[in-house]
Amino acid sequence: MQEELLKQLREITEEEKEILAGRREVEKRIYTRQRDFVIGGKQMLEKGKLIDIRTHTRFVHFPRHSHDYIEIIYMCAGETTHIVNNTERVVLRQGDLLFLNQNATHEIYPARECDIAVNFIVLPEFFDNTFEMIPEENVIRDFLVGSLQQNRRGLDYIYFQVSQVLPVQNLVENLIWSFLHKQGNTRNLNQTTMGLLMLHLTNCTDRISGPNPRQYEQSQMFTVLRYIEDHYRSGTLTELAGQMNQSVAGLSRFIKKQTGWNFRQLLQQKRLNQAVFLLTTTNVTIEEILVAVGYDNSSYFHRIFRERYGTTPKKYRVERKK
Repeated sequence: MQEELLKQLREITEEEKEILAGRREVEKRIYTRQRDFVIGGKQMLEKGKLIDIRTHTRFVHFPRHSHDYIEIIYMCAGETTHIVNNTERVVLRQGDLLFLNQNATHEIYPARECDIAVNFIVLPEFFDNTFEMIPEENVIRDFLVGSLQQNRRGLDYIYFQVSQVLPVQNLVENLIWSFLHKQGNTRNLNQTTMGLLMLHLTNCTDRISGPNPRQYEQSQMFTVLRYIEDHYRSGTLTELAGQMNQSVAGLSRFIKKQTGWNFRQLLQQKRLNQAVFLLTTTNVTIEEILVAVGYDNSSYFHRIFRERYGTTPKKYRVERKK
């Protein structure tokens, strides 16, 4: 990270000064007005804001809590140790990202002065525009959004070890710079930058890491989704099961449990999404498109397309190109 930014982020905050002067715990009233330690987005964000950042409070154990917003933690320097959902230990090192949804509980062991982390405080509606940058109905997009939305099926947290992925590092640094140097058009810039960040993270499923069983399941599910993204034209559950060294029946049950859909439904969702992309961005004929996305039966393609979108591929193309 740029030294100028790190210098700003290293500054001792007023809260940290009190801790260094003898306060033994965080002052909860800064974070919440509720009896339970649920940190409130309305309290942490200025009125009308959907996203902001704050540096993680060092020198003290941050007790178990949850949030009514999405928290994204980026480790700028050093490391911090997190306990998620009471039992799952995650050590964030420089360049790592940790996404936490509203269902996760979270505590952090004391950080040293050299351990610099930035917390992104994000209301779910911030992602409404950001995720439009990722193709509609993209399975990884839907999986991530589902995991980040309150009362939605999905993961409580996602841990990315992406310190060596330069585009990710640059985009996160751009976001932090934007918040530290207030400028015009900030919301549009931040939503666009976040969209680009999420696009890059969809290519980093091999960098989801962790020693515990829950994170192993996360990594396995992203392997499935990555396979569908790369092999939607001709991929099969049998081939995927062989690559993952699992039985077809066992992998099928696992996919259904994790996503609520079976492999065929996920594959079809991706194919139709790609067909829509080609319909709206190219002049390739509909017959050529259905072959390109993996179908060899025109009647079947037209039937499932109408079931999904309520119209024919031809009418869909005309309407979207007006």
